[in-house]
Amino acid sequence: MTTVSSETREKGGARVAVQKFGSFLSGMIMPNIPALIAWGIITALFIDVGFLPNEALASIVGPMIHYLLPILIAMQGGKMIYETRGAVVGAIATMGVIAGSDWLVAQFNAGLEEGADQLPEVHMFIGAMIMGPLGAYVIKWLDSLWEGKIKSGFEMLVNMFSAGIGGFLLAIAGFYWVAPVINAIMDVMGTAVRWLIDTNLLPLTSIIIEPAKVFFLNNAINHGVLTPLGVADAAENGKSILFLLEANPGPGLGVLLAFTFFGVGAAKATAPGAILIQFLGGIHEVYFPYVLMKPALLLAVIAGGATGVGTNMVFDAGLRAPAAPGSIFAVIAQTASDSYLGVILSVILSAGVTFAVATVILLSSRKRDLAANEDSFSAAVAKTEANKGKSSSHLANLSSATQVPAQKISNIIFACDAGMGSSAMGASVLRKKIKNAGIDGVTVTNKAIASLPGDADLVITQQQLTDRAKAKEPQAVHVSVDSFMNAPEYDDVVAMVRESEEQQGRSSNGSGSNGAADSDPAAAGGVATDTRVRSDSQILTLAQVRIHSGSASQDEALGEAAEILGSAGAVTEDYLAAMKDREATVSTYMGNELAIPHGTNDAKSAVKASALSVTRYDGGVDWSGEKVTFVVGIAGVGDEHLEILSKIAELFADESEVTRLKQASSEEELLKLLSAVNKG
Repeated sequence: MTTVSSETREKGGARVAVQKFGSFLSGMIMPNIPALIAWGIITALFIDVGFLPNEALASIVGPMIHYLLPILIAMQGGKMIYETRGAVVGAIATMGVIAGSDWLVAQFNAGLEEGADQLPEVHMFIGAMIMGPLGAYVIKWLDSLWEGKIKSGFEMLVNMFSAGIGGFLLAIAGFYWVAPVINAIMDVMGTAVRWLIDTNLLPLTSIIIEPAKVFFLNNAINHGVLTPLGVADAAENGKSILFLLEANPGPGLGVLLAFTFFGVGAAKATAPGAILIQFLGGIHEVYFPYVLMKPALLLAVIAGGATGVGTNMVFDAGLRAPAAPGSIFAVIAQTASDSYLGVILSVILSAGVTFAVATVILLSSRKRDLAANEDSFSAAVAKTEANKGKSSSHLANLSSATQVPAQKISNIIFACDAGMGSSAMGASVLRKKIKNAGIDGVTVTNKAIASLPGDADLVITQQQLTDRAKAKEPQAVHVSVDSFMNAPEYDDVVAMVRESEEQQGRSSNGSGSNGAADSDPAAAGGVATDTRVRSDSQILTLAQVRIHSGSASQDEALGEAAEILGSAGAVTEDYLAAMKDREATVSTYMGNELAIPHGTNDAKSAVKASALSVTRYDGGVDWSGEKVTFVVGIAGVGDEHLEILSKIAELFADESEVTRLKQASSEEELLKLLSAVNKG
């Protein structure tokens, strides 16, 4: 398993890096789309060529695009790195870049001959996406230098002045050094786009953009290049064709229509529903598995995308602001007042061309597909999720639509490497969901993969462990999740359990036996659990709860968890190495800012007693790319700790409870909020 994972990382390293970079850019832009929409509405209504010209209200347009939007983006980028302190310092730094750019433009225009075309303002979207995170990283690093070294009572003074001075220095650096670079970059990219438009070569960008979408590389292109350039273009011309290069829903619609009429198997059955999600909901990723089933379909989406771009060029059509998500409703809502015909035709024609090319490709292999014994759609869905790098409720719905349980699902097992941490908490969350759904007769337990009994109906594992679980439970339905705490697949599992129950009821036609009811202890009491705990256990004490105002690395957090458990007499020195081995196999990140590190199944000899450690890092921990605030270390003998984990899972599954835990002002208060874990 480790070898396969290493090979996969090597092959997809560059792609994964671009995906992460694109996701980070998207994380800065997407929360601020409402502000872009508001700016687009104000522009459409109140500028001199708008629907309701109003000189006074039109004065809002310039400051919003030049100051407000870049500052919002910078604050979001800073917040993603270092919460509010990062947001504030990132915004200060970005203001320096904006002012520096304005100064350079003013100096340039002052040197022009009278009557010459003046250089317009450069809107610092790219500058904000650089300086926002950079400012946050800098203040986070500065805080780490004197964490724990400040005399009590001076913390606020130091925090305020360090952020203020750091922001001041970054603003100066942005003014003199970063602004010239960003202006040059924007000039080069803008010149390249104008050249593509002037030479009628802009449709060729579909050769890059359409395949990039299928492999989830589009965010880096869209939010790193097209959105900043499109905003600058729209600010000058009232609209931009660049907003439609990636957002056009036509190519996806064309592919799905081709599968609706000429597909086979599960792909044909799911395509109509996917159309609603893709075209009306704007979730483009649902058509990616259909393309991956037959890579030749990349030709279809490229042809459709190029057709749409060409149509918009012919009609000089564009959007006022980004269309996000890429729904036909969002596209129409952002269409400039003089561009409705061109934009609507671009969607229709791109869908039509994609449909025509895809139809030829599907029909050419239809006989072979019909004769095949296996349907490759499920594999394509899995490949799409692998390309994305994380689970997706929309893709999971496509996948679950192809899985029809052959028997009543009454025995569900969560499996992980050790069977004592993430799987126990995941089982608790699903157990509660099944109970709330009113479903009886279902046992939800957790085990180590090595201990799987071979008779489970459904097995849930993290994605990296699914192949190992399938080898132990080949007859079971397998569900892969990215996060045990709040995985969207849980709702699909509940629906699957209910469907299997109804199917079993139809097949038995009221025969008087309900499968597990006669032999399963869960039948009488609803959802069963095999967890047991001594009522007098004190597995979590005040000495095992800590709060840090700053941040830590993942290795530092693991070391502290192992140290706390060791001080409690629960583990030996060897346990830290086992915890690191577990992270190397699969991350113990659970979701909702929680990680629960523990040892591997081979480390049982290093565990002497059951205990937990709880550490809160207010500055956060980068846990394999995810932000973690709470680190709950686990050492478990037998099943003593499992009920405690169930209670922790219930706490952290509720975001309002997580907020309360984050607001606890002392270790004593935090322990009090967690006090239920020590009650049997």
